[in-house]
Amino acid sequence: MLFRTLLPGLLLISSYTYAQSTGKDITTAAQQFLQTLDAGTRQQAVFTWGDAERFHWNFVPMPRKGLPLKAMNKQQQTAALHLLQTCMSAQGYKKATSIIALENVLKVLENRGADDHYRDPTNYYFSVFGEPGPQKPWGWRLEGHHVSLNFSAANNTLVASTPSFFGSNPGIVPSGPEKGKQVLKQEAVLAFELLHSLDKTQLQQAMIQTDAPREIITGNQRKAMLLDPPGLTYSQMNPRQQQMLQQLVAVYIDNYTKLMADILLKEITTAGWNNMHFAWAGASAWGGGHYYRIQNPAILIEYDNTQNNGNHVHTVLRDLKNDFGEDVLKEHYQAAHQGE
Repeated sequence: MLFRTLLPGLLLISSYTYAQSTGKDITTAAQQFLQTLDAGTRQQAVFTWGDAERFHWNFVPMPRKGLPLKAMNKQQQTAALHLLQTCMSAQGYKKATSIIALENVLKVLENRGADDHYRDPTNYYFSVFGEPGPQKPWGWRLEGHHVSLNFSAANNTLVASTPSFFGSNPGIVPSGPEKGKQVLKQEAVLAFELLHSLDKTQLQQAMIQTDAPREIITGNQRKAMLLDPPGLTYSQMNPRQQQMLQQLVAVYIDNYTKLMADILLKEITTAGWNNMHFAWAGASAWGGGHYYRIQNPAILIEYDNTQNNGNHVHTVLRDLKNDFGEDVLKEHYQAAHQGE
């Protein structure tokens, strides 16, 4: 109930707040969250920067480490969700909180009793790695069923926002007061538009198999890599199709602050749009299992919708060089130890 009453007010904060968040704002938000915790809750929420738990990410219902929303009072919940706000755009924050709220829908659809907490919007965990501050690297994570968001910071700057997972079950709410709600709508609509724009030759190149895989292929692997077969290249698309692919990529990277989205876009551009590929598997319309991926040497995006008769979506964004901030933080450590 705390989460239900807290959420609407937080969603009213303007998009300008999200878009203008800086690394310093994020550090301050993390410090403010930690200041609300007592010794017991802090012990649950805080890990050292070097703890292996930082790399242990997942997106299914399972026991987790960290401090769940259900164990927080209202002040702590407010501070925790404010930290999330500072790292996301309005679009991304709405997606994350809407996915969390779908737990209430699932509880009804699965006919679970009032005392059954397998589907619970307060069963999402906040974890902080290291000590938020301007000097040493630190990071934090929000994770639960269908949400895994991992952030890394250094020098008062957010340097990484991946691996990042958003899912939606149901993909489209089939009944009840929220019938028709589709949290990850643009991820599907734009992809189908691009698919349907392809001519026969392009489609043969893009279609990598007739049946969609049962899950995103990279799963929760520690490190992701380019996948084969690659599919249709950006250079094989006409200008309109290229623009559509850019718009689809933007749906994923625009979930974050403008600063973080610009970093990701720069990585993509440096790796080369002509090295970008679009691959499809499965059905060509909603209602049948379908899958797509987008990749170049900088990023990998996977989308899979096969479970529950094609109404259960999984999406992931991976920075192939900088998941968990590894590439940028390697440079940080090298610079810090020069001359020693």
